Formats: sequence, structure tokens, C-alpha cells
Amino acid sequence: MLALLAAGVALAVVAGAQDDPAPGSRFVCTALPPEAARAGCPLPAMPMQGGALSPEEELRAAVLQLRETVVQQKETLGAQREAIRELTGKLARCEGLAGGKARGAGATGKDTMGDLPRDPGHVVEQLSRSLQTLKDRLESLEVQLRTNTSTAGLPGDFREVLQQRLGELERQLLRKVAELEDEKSLLHNETSVHRQKTENTLNALLQRVTELERGNSAFKSPDAFKVSLPLRTNYLYGKIKKTLPELYAFTICLWLRASASPGLGTPFSYAVPGQANEIVLIEWGNNPIELLINDKVAQLPLFISDGKWHHICITWTTRDGLWEAFQDGEKLGTGENLAPWHPIKPGGVLILGQEQDTVGGRFDATQAFVGELSQFNIWDRVLRTQEIISIANCSTNMPGNIIPWVDNNIDVFGGASKWPVETCEERLLDL
Repeated sequence: MLALLAAGVALAVVAGAQDDPAPGSRFVCTALPPEAARAGCPLPAMPMQGGALSPEEELRAAVLQLRETVVQQKETLGAQREAIRELTGKLARCEGLAGGKARGAGATGKDTMGDLPRDPGHVVEQLSRSLQTLKDRLESLEVQLRTNTSTAGLPGDFREVLQQRLGELERQLLRKVAELEDEKSLLHNETSVHRQKTENTLNALLQRVTELERGNSAFKSPDAFKVSLPLRTNYLYGKIKKTLPELYAFTICLWLRASASPGLGTPFSYAVPGQANEIVLIEWGNNPIELLINDKVAQLPLFISDGKWHHICITWTTRDGLWEAFQDGEKLGTGENLAPWHPIKPGGVLILGQEQDTVGGRFDATQAFVGELSQFNIWDRVLRTQEIISIANCSTNMPGNIIPWVDNNIDVFGGASKWPVETCEERLLDL
């Protein structure tokens, strides 16, 4: 390409000497050899610096040199375009003058322009490609320089700072993981405790609902309840609304569970005007259980102060004052001459849990019954032994014909309460 440019310059010099050719004159176009062109257009030498250069500095120097080369090529390209336009016009005149002679002289004429391209646009295209190639090389060198700079070894101080920062981040991450593990463990423990509390609460509620359901269903039956007397005081008691008629014989049966000692206290008492101890069952202090009729006393061989449910039946008849005592269906004692030929007076007050010093009052806390009572029934006759056994083992239900155990026949006072109960089932639990 440089040879072509040198030939173009030589042609321009010859043509400049003959700008105004005389009529009949001609142009002589002689091609210069490539060696002469290279000698006349030397390439700029690469600058050399003393001492060894680093790869980055060599790349920077190459980039600067290429930039200067590109600038020079641009300037040369602009000058050559002008020269090419002039040469194109002069070449056209030269070929026009030589064309007629060449046609008249035949093939012996010499084409002195054979070394020059006939299409000046081709020369421009080649120069443009050369320029683009230089630009591409420049961009490639710049990219390589940036890459080498980014991948070059980091300074020792910077590397140490980076490692310290990475180590700190790793320690923070480990601490955070440990905190999350601790929170997870605490959450699990709290969840377990909360679950246990919830289960206990639900079980308590379920038990309460069951009791209420049993209570609702139990109170449909007139005898499936109990009277609870939790304290030894002189104001907790139950009262039977009905009174007794005149009796010449009776059977009194009840379920009871004592909760205090010593002494059972007074499970029940019946007082009439003029006689506070018309019928009383009492165990006071360390004394044995006693049955009082018209203030007469008989000691009963009963043992019921163990905190369990027991079924007690007592029979009496005015004839010879004969009495019997049953515990849990078994006859444990019998006797006679207990207020013989004395009829039980009517119109008195029947109290559960307290001993009466007057009709319906003047209770003594030391003689109070503490525990639970149920199935208190009174008949106006002496029940047969088999009937008592059947009642005690829950194989039959025999309400009293004088005083039956029904809810609407009993009032409670002073903190005593009524609760649903199945005494036979609870007795089985006590065994």
C-alpha cells in the first residue's frame, strides 16, 4: 500500500511540472520501485527507554504509539485523498491523449500506468480497512491493559485488610447461627411448657364438663347426689324439710365418708320439743360411735373413720328396745333395752352434720361431722337383712318410705354444698 502511495506522489510531481501542456505534448508516467518507496517513506521508530519496563508500562507505551500512528494515518489519508482526486483527473487526461496513439500504433506501445490501480475507490477502501484494523488493535490493547491491571497482584496491606474483613464477616455469621440455634432451643422449650399447660387446662376443663354433664344427668335422678361438709364448724349443715311421724320402729340407712379425726362427729340428729336427743348418731372425741334414742345410749361396733365410703344401717323397734347395726351390708352388732316402749315423737327437726342442743340450733363445732353424706333414707319398719345387703351392694334401689333421699327435700347452709355422685362407683374406687 505504501508503494502505491509513493508512486502516486511521483506521478503528482511529474504532472505538476506539466500543468499547462502544449498542444501535441504528452505525460510520461513511470512507476517507482517498492524499495524506493520504502526508503522514501520510513515508518516512525518505536521509542526506546533505558532499563526494563513492566508489562503495564509497555502496554501503555504501545497504546500511545498506536494512537500517534492512527493520528498520522488520518492526516496522511486526508492528504492522499486530495492527491488521488488530482491524480484521477490528470490520469484521465493522460489516458485520453495516449489512447489515440495507442490505437494507431498497435500493441507495441508501452502501458506505463500498469502498476497503478485504475479504481481510486479501491485505494480509499484499503486505507479505510487499514485504519479500522489499527483502531481494533488499539481497543484490544486497551482491554488487555485493563485486564492485566485488574488481575495484577494486590498489595500486601490490601490483601491483609481483605482477609481480616472476610474473617470478621465469617465470625459474625457464626455468631448469628449460634443465636438462631439458641432461639430455636428456647422456642422449643417454651412451646413444650405452653403445650403442657394447655393440655392440663384442657384436661381440667374436660373433667369439669364431665362433672357438669354427670351432674345434670345425675340430678334427673332424685338420689344421685351428696351433701359435702368440708369444715368442722357450728354453721355448716344440711336440713331435711320433711319431719317424722310418730314411729314405733324405724330403719335408717346412709352412705358416709368421714374426713376428720379424732371422732366422727354427728352424721345426723333428730330433735323434738322437750327432747334434743330424740334420735342421734354421734362419735365424740375418742369415744365409740353411739346411738341415742330419747337420750338413752347404745354403743355401736362400727369403724368408719378411715376416709372411705361406707354404708351404714341402723334398725330399732320399741318392743324391748331391740337394735341392730350394719356396716357395708354386714351385721356387726345387736342389742336391746334401748328406750323400750318409747315411741318416736313427731314434728321434730332432722339435721345432717350437727348435734342439736335445742330444736334446730345451738350446734357445737366439736361435735360437727366433717365429710360427705349421701342416700340418707328412713323407713317406718325394720328392714330384713337381705334388703339391707341388697342396698349396700347397690343391687337394688329402695328409697325410704318416710324420708326419701331427694334433692328438693334437702337444704344446705353455711357453706355446705350438694354435688352429683355415684356412691357405688366411688366406693369401688376406694377399694
